[in-house]
Amino acid sequence: MSYLADVPQEIRARASRVRLVALDVDGTLTDGRLRLASDGTEIKAFSALDGQGLKLLRDVGIEVALITARRSQVVAQRAAELGISHVYQGSHDKRASLRALCQILALQTDEVAYMGDDLPDLPALILVGLAVAPANAHPWLLPYVHWTTHACGGAGAARELCDLILDAQERVAGILRQYADT
Repeated sequence: MSYLADVPQEIRARASRVRLVALDVDGTLTDGRLRLASDGTEIKAFSALDGQGLKLLRDVGIEVALITARRSQVVAQRAAELGISHVYQGSHDKRASLRALCQILALQTDEVAYMGDDLPDLPALILVGLAVAPANAHPWLLPYVHWTTHACGGAGAARELCDLILDAQERVAGILRQYADT
């Protein structure tokens, strides 16, 4: 995968061990803007590319979780559409949420990738084996992440992470065969 050609071997090695991908929502799966209708309804835009990548992870047995400080029916709806059952909304301690999920799934933190874009994500990023930020993450986070995507949050950043993990775990050829044979 040419767009992943510049990923260092150390990052690929980290990605090869991932069994859980946890993501922040606002600024990671969305562009970070909060859109509110006059009746208070929240509107978020999600990338179909990101959704497909998360489904591919689930299809090969990699767990996916959403951990967000905000509460939103839109997030619950998107998680349900993607078949994501591990959803932590209103999480003001993302590291604690992630630790609890690791305990439930019997995973070590070095088997976890986490993607976040701002300071509330920092404790979770420091905890995991593969810490990732989208291209438009706040610069204060960058010294704490292992890898930064080329794409911005809400514009394919999560898909880049998914593709990296699938590539590092040598799953891409099988996925392509499956889609080509349908």
